[in-house]
Order: sequence, then C-alpha cells, then structure tokens
Amino acid sequence: MGQLTSKHRGLPHVHFSTNDEGPPRYSPHHFVGRIQQHCEPPTITVSDVDLSSSVSEHQTLRMELRRPSLYSNLDLVPQLENYASSLPHLHGSRPSLETLRRASEDAEMGMEETNATSESGANSPPVTDGNQESQGPVTQKAPVRFGWVVGVMVRCMLNIWGVILFLRLSKITSEAGILLMWLIILMSTVVTSVTALSVSAIATNGRVVSGGAYFMISRSLGPEIGGPIGVVFSFANALACALNTVGFAEEVQALLKDFDVVMVDEVNDIRIIGVITVTLLLLISLAGMEWESKAQILFFIVLLVSFTNYFVGTFLPPTQEKQAQGIFGYRSEIFIENLMPDWRGPNSNFFQMFAIFFPSATGILSGVNICGDLKDPTSAIPKGTLMAIFFTTLSYLAISVTVASCAVRDASGNITDILTGNITDILTGNITDGCVGLGCKYGWNFTQCIETQSCKYGLANSLKLLGQISGFYYLITAGVFAASLSSALGFLVSAPKVFQCLCKDNLYPYIGFFAKGYGKNNEPLRAYLLCFVIAVAFILIAELNTIAALISNFFLCSYGLINFSCFHASITNSPGWRPAFHYYSKWTALFGAVVSVVLMLLFTWWAALTTFGIIVFLFGYVNYNKPKVNWGSSVQAGTYNMALSYSVSLSGVEDHVKNFRPQCLVLTGPPNQRPALVDFVGSFTKHISLMICGDIIMEQDRKTRAPDATECLVKWMNKRKVRSFYSPFSSDNLRVGARYLMQASGLGKLKPNTLVLGFKANWRESSPESINDYINTIYDTFDSNYCLCILRMMDGQDVCDQFDFEVNQGFEPDEAVDYDHNSPERDSADDISDKGCSDQITTVFQNDQGKKTIDVYWVADDGGLTLLVPYLLTRRKRWRRSKVRVFIVGDEQNMEEGRNEMLALLKRFRLDFNDVIVMTDSERRPQAKNLNRFMDSVAPFRLHHEQQEGVSLEELKQSSPWKISDKEFEAFKLKSERKVRLNEIIRRNSQHAALVLVSLPVPQSVCPSALYMAWLDTLTCSLHCPAVLIRGNQQNVLTFYCQ
Repeated sequence: MGQLTSKHRGLPHVHFSTNDEGPPRYSPHHFVGRIQQHCEPPTITVSDVDLSSSVSEHQTLRMELRRPSLYSNLDLVPQLENYASSLPHLHGSRPSLETLRRASEDAEMGMEETNATSESGANSPPVTDGNQESQGPVTQKAPVRFGWVVGVMVRCMLNIWGVILFLRLSKITSEAGILLMWLIILMSTVVTSVTALSVSAIATNGRVVSGGAYFMISRSLGPEIGGPIGVVFSFANALACALNTVGFAEEVQALLKDFDVVMVDEVNDIRIIGVITVTLLLLISLAGMEWESKAQILFFIVLLVSFTNYFVGTFLPPTQEKQAQGIFGYRSEIFIENLMPDWRGPNSNFFQMFAIFFPSATGILSGVNICGDLKDPTSAIPKGTLMAIFFTTLSYLAISVTVASCAVRDASGNITDILTGNITDILTGNITDGCVGLGCKYGWNFTQCIETQSCKYGLANSLKLLGQISGFYYLITAGVFAASLSSALGFLVSAPKVFQCLCKDNLYPYIGFFAKGYGKNNEPLRAYLLCFVIAVAFILIAELNTIAALISNFFLCSYGLINFSCFHASITNSPGWRPAFHYYSKWTALFGAVVSVVLMLLFTWWAALTTFGIIVFLFGYVNYNKPKVNWGSSVQAGTYNMALSYSVSLSGVEDHVKNFRPQCLVLTGPPNQRPALVDFVGSFTKHISLMICGDIIMEQDRKTRAPDATECLVKWMNKRKVRSFYSPFSSDNLRVGARYLMQASGLGKLKPNTLVLGFKANWRESSPESINDYINTIYDTFDSNYCLCILRMMDGQDVCDQFDFEVNQGFEPDEAVDYDHNSPERDSADDISDKGCSDQITTVFQNDQGKKTIDVYWVADDGGLTLLVPYLLTRRKRWRRSKVRVFIVGDEQNMEEGRNEMLALLKRFRLDFNDVIVMTDSERRPQAKNLNRFMDSVAPFRLHHEQQEGVSLEELKQSSPWKISDKEFEAFKLKSERKVRLNEIIRRNSQHAALVLVSLPVPQSVCPSALYMAWLDTLTCSLHCPAVLIRGNQQNVLTFYCQ
C-alpha cells in the first residue's frame, strides 16, 4: 500500500528559440535558472524576419520581451509568443506561480540588471543562441509569402477556370439547357459558397499553419476524421492535376490533328502529351513557390485576354464558315430553343451532367492548401475565396448563356448545306419543306447530319465551340492551355503540401518519409514525386469524364466534412471557438454537409460508396491506434458537453437497486506501483462503472513530487487500457486523506460507493500509528456507508523494490513483488515520470483463468455485493470459463434444505451460479498448530498489565490504544477461533481456485486495531491465489423483482 515518489527528479527547462513562422518562441533555460544566474541574460534569435527588418528592430523586440509589469520585475507584461502554443503548460517565458512566490529581492535586482544590460546593448549586434551560427538566421533570405489577391483569389480563380470551362461547358449546356445549366452552376455555387463560409470561420479561429483542408478538419474533428480526409483530399488533388493535364493533352492532340500530325493514335497521343506536360509542371513546382507564382500570374493574364476575345467574338457578325458550324450570333430563337434540355445517350441526365461539371467548382480550397505560404491566412482566405467564387460564378453564367444564344445544337460544318433561293421564301418556309432544325430559319439545311446523328459541329457536338465563336480562335486555344495548365499546376502544388502535413502528424505508418521539406519554404519534394506518380497513372486512363466523376466524389466528401466541422464546432459551444469571421451559420454549414453527401450519392453511387469505405477503413485504423495528439478538437468539446449534460440529468434520478454498480475508489497510491490492485478493480468495472485511483500524497512528499507525475500516471493507465480516473490528494496521513477522498470524489451520481484497499501484509513490522491509520480507514469506510474490498496478493502488490523509489510514509511497502517472472528483464528506473509511463508489468488478472474456480465464502448477508463482484468478473473474456462456487454456513441436519434455498435464491438472482457448498464444520475448534500461529501473531500486541507494577490498565491503554488487553483477548477469543477455523476450510477447499472472496467481518468499536488486523491476516493467510475480503453496506445490490 506504499505511496511512492521518485528520488531523482528534474524541473522542466525552457529555452529561447524561434520558429520559421510567427513570433519568436522560447526553449532551453528555466526561469529559476535565469534568476540564479542573472548576470547572463537570456538571448533571443530571430530567424523569420522580413527583408526590411533591421538590427535595431531586433534589439527593440528583445527589450520589449523583457519589459516587467507593475507588480514585479519577474512578472512580465503580456507577451504574444506566450500564447502561441495550444498546450496549457507550454507558455514561452512566462514564470510559474512557484517562481513568482519564491522570488527573492536579490533575484529581482538581478532582473533589473538584466534589463539594464539589454537596454545598454540596444545598438549592438543581436546575440544568437550558441547552438546556431551567429549570422546564419539573420542573413538567410526570407521565405516567399503571398497576399490575398495573388495567394488566394487569383489561385482559386485559376483552379475554378479549369478545363471543364473550355472543353465541356458548351456540351453540358446543350444537353441540360440554359435553365438547368444555370441551376447546376448555382447549386455548385451554393455548395462552394457555404463551404467557403465554413472554411473562413475555421481559418479565422486560430492560425492555420499548413495542410489546408486536412489541417482544418483534423484540428476541428480530431485525427480520427482528419486522417482519412487528409489521405482522400491529397489523392483528390492529384486526380484533379491528372484531369486538367488530360484536358490540356486533348486540346494539343486536336491542334496537332488539324495540322495532320499524329504520333501513334488518338488515345496514346493524349497519354504521351499528358505525361510530358505533367513532367514539365513538376519541374516548375520543384523550382519553388516563387516560380510557380510567376507562372500562375502569366496564366491568369492569358485567361483574361482569352475571355475578352470570346465575348468580343459573340458580337461580331458570323461569317459563312461560322454559320456552317451553327454559329449565328445572338438570336432570340436560338436562346429560346436552348432553354430546355435535350438529353442525348442512355446515361445522360441532370446528375450526370452535374457530376461532369462539378470539378470546375473544386478550386475554392487552392488558397487554403498553401496557407503556410500566405502572409495573413486568417484575412486572406475569407476575402480571396469568396471573391473568387463571385467572379467565377458570373463568368460561368455569362459564358453558358451567351454560347447557348449564339449557336444551334447541331450543324454539319459543310458550306454546301446553305439553302438557295429568295430570302423571303426562306423566311416564309416556302423552300424549307423537309428541313429539320433551327438552322433552316437562317438559310442552312443540316437535316442530313441531324437525322443520321453525324453532326460534328454545333453546341452539342463541338468541344471547340468557344474558340469558333471568339474573335480569334487561337487565343481561346491559349486560354485552354492557360486554364488547364494553371489548374494542373495548382493541384500539383496543393496535393504534396496537404500530404506533407498529414505525414508530419504521423497518423499512418510508412508515410513519414514524405514529411521532409527542403529549402526556405520547406518544399515537400518527396511528396511532389509521389503526386507526380499518381497523376501519371490516371493520365494513362486518358478519359476526362471518368476522372471527373471520381474527383467530384472526393471533393464533395471533403466539402461535407469541412461544413460538418464548422457545424460541430459551433454547436458544442466551446469557449475556444471564436472565429474572427462572423458571416456564417451553423445551420448553413449543416445544410452544406448534407447536400454534399446527397450529391455524392446522386452523382456516382458506386464511387460514393467506395469513398465511404476508404474513409471508414482509415478511420478505424486511426481510432484503433489512438495517436498521441491533442488538438483541442470539437469532438473533445462535444464529449465534455454530453458528459456534463448526462451527469446533470442523472442527478435528478433516484437510485434503484437494479442499476446498482460498484463504483470504486481505489487507494492505489501511484497506480503503476500497484498494477495488481488496478487490474483487479478494472476487471469488474471496465465499461460498467466508475473507477477512481486515489493517491494520498504526504505533505513531505508533495514538494518533491515531479511536476508531470499526474500526467505520467494517467498515460500509464491509458497505455494499460484501464478505464479509470486518477485523483491525487495531499494529506497529513492516510486516514485523513482517505476520508476526504470519500467525501469529495465523484460528481453527482458518478460518486464512489465502494472503497478498495490493498492488504497491509507487513503490518507486524509496521509502526503502531500506521496500523491504527489503516484500521481507522476501514472504520471510516463503514461510517461513510461505503462498501469495502481488501485485496491480498500472496506475493505482495508493490513493485517499488524493482525501482529506486522513496516510500510515502502513509503505507509501508508490502513484503514482495507481484509480477510475471516469465516477462523480459526490465531496466531499473530513477524517475517515476520516465519509467512509470512505459513499464507495463503483467499481473495474474491479465491472464486467462481457464476453467479454474472463483470461490465465494458468503458467510454474512451484506446485501449481495459478495455475489455481484464475481458475477461481473465472469462477464470478462479472461474469466468467462471460470466456475463460481458459493460456500455457505450450515449444519448437517439441514444441509440439503439450506443448499436448495440458496440455489433457489441464486436462480432468482439470475446469476447462473449452480454450485453451492454447505460448510457444516465451521464451528469446530481449529487445529492447535493454526491456533498457536494466530496466538504468536498477536503476542507482540498483547498488553500484559499485571506484569507491570504501579501502572494501571487505563494508563497502558491510553498510551497504546492499539494493543490487546487480556480482558479484550478473552472477550473476542471465540471470534478469533472462528476466523482461524474458516481459514482452515478455505485452504482445504480452495487450493486450486483462481480467486477467493470472503465476507469481511465488520469491526466492532471496542475491538483493538491490532486484533482486527490479525483477523484479516488469519482469514487470508497461506492461500495460493488472490484473496478478497469484501463487505457490502448492508443495502441490497441484488433483487429478483422487475420494478
């Protein structure tokens, strides 16, 4: 039962350093060290500086960081870098409360000298950390950072203006009609706009360092959801790169075909051009973000020129060649004709067209994906993303309606199809008999190609219609090149950066290789190569529509989870959810999440189910491995809310015997020092009831206790998969600490009702005060109306002998060590925080018990706890095959009757205990040798007052209240003999049992503590298995009634 603390402890050290992003951070030199060595002030190295920063500015920064408050020279004014960490115990250079309370006048004077030294050195060159080169960080060129226009808006617009705009928009408009095309565009805009609002809220609720959508989802919903989305989103970006590269290759192949240039055949030409193109894009990406940004600006200018060329072309009078291609300029008849849909093909429908179009709206996260390269992500992401959506939506609406107002659906492209005759006759229909199509009204007969479905031109057939309408065809070709290449380049940059962030978090095995970054911008060169390989693999498919359907599902899945992240963070009411962007709603976010999932199923149900399957598999992997990360996710906040709500609602429910659970307060000391006690209680409380490991820390040990001891012990329990709380409590002695723990532990109905102790095996060598404390703790347990369990391991429970630990004086350690002798050798440890977190010693309660028995000696009616605990044990896999035997007291004459009555009671309790043994010899006198052994054990605690002349019994009893007078010994002689006899019966019947449970005798107030301790020792001595002395609080915990 010993309370253990470490002999060797160290205080955490904090040093000054800096990060590549953000304000200077602090790391090696603890504040205490700085107080003691105040002659040498701490230094700050600033490595992330703008090119315009000067040396004097760095010195000013150093002085500002050292400015004290009005109260103390140690108590500094608020500092920005102190709040850069999300963990509460990492707070930069802020001194601890202990440092402030123990600060001496000399230390404060030292701080004044330090400040004076810093001020006097303001004009001197900045001092650097000794571990770094003095000039390296200052002279290093600053990484490239972008504003909201170039970094977000232009990048998003370029990715939205992708290959779909030039190569598929006219065909989708032809089949869906103008009205449904606008509906498709507006529905896509609704999804992307709602997602952009959610992204803006999440991005402004703290600093988004890198990783884009993965970073936001994982930090909001936790690693279980964030990990799968990181994989899927990275893969989706790689596919989007392949999509736009294939679009570019199609355009180049068509251009070569116009000049009668064919390398192999149509499909293989697309593959060859695509692979060459993506290789060149990879080289641009490897050159760095600066070159990539310059290329994007060039593409943006080309696109603007291309759009201008197109809109100018719609107003130019069409030539005869253009009219043969079905282009007649703005005509109301064409506009009206193209308003309604004209589905072509067996698989052509609204949602199929929607699925093909939707990838054009997937570029809204392009700015988020490179948030680590933005100057101010929290400001740039909302402004840039929303402006990009607004302008691109206008462009899509304008292009779809103008192209459908200028061109008929079908045309042959043959100039000879012009109708000859008087224009009046043509308009009146005199010579158009048998002519099919709207072209007849404008003097063109496309009937033959319409009827044979061989038209190669027109809105429904030509993928080059925008170029044919425009003023100069090859400017549209340049626009196609710019749109496809810019989108492909953007996605090729986004995918590796997202994947790099995922790899750094180390959620999945074997991907850490791709986390390494290179250069000033930490470029993920290895991830670039992986993305390149994936893109090449899908480029070889060379089918634009197939790739587009897959991408739609992956991006919709990401959008849905982003929206759900925003909704979940909002609805949990976490104080940490404080986005600077206020123009969002949790209900619109939920709407966006639901719409995204519905569209996934409507687009391509098999792809949606495949996506769900991948996410469930990846989710299960992360959930099973439980990565050691703490991101303050909204799931944690939601769990807290639910726990609080249920706890409050449970407080209004009255207790019922059917819902009784043994909620245990276990006095373990440091749990890693009594694994057997922890494992025993965990065996019948895990997933069933409350367990609290109480650690009573003596005042003399509290000051030397390691600061991270609590965290370390909780980690130990989590690693051991123990479902328990850990509650340390400082007290002067065991009894006071246990009494306060019993009063204060728990919350509402989640309050302990059972105290679990380890047996004090070394009681004979212990101090009288220690024995008295132990027995008085048992008295207080019953006075508090608690149930009580005392576990005795025949080899002891403490593992402190294996390590170099001090013993808390509340309890002395037990005699021996309980551990698996077949386990590998363990190194000795000097620090509880080092070894305690990792050592997992195997105990008997972790082994499969096979078909051994659990023997229950139910000799006193305590309300049923003595039966309930073994029943709960048999529900565990390790104890499932164990047979429970119930021993009761009886006489030979009524043995069968008593046995049948107990069997009937057990049957009505539905405990499935069918083996009842009646002890008919329990009142016999014990064997002399066993009785003599008991007499010898209490002999040192006997009070022989007749041998001490001149000293009254009262005086002796007052000076040694734990000792046993002759009168008391004689008064309790019969009870003592019965305890010895019961032990004989237990040893005879339970030689091969896995566990023995014995009804604990309730101590009378007049019973000396030493005598009661001897009873407990006698009941459980010489057994070859763990023994439990157990007693309920005399209230029913079992019933056979339904109500």
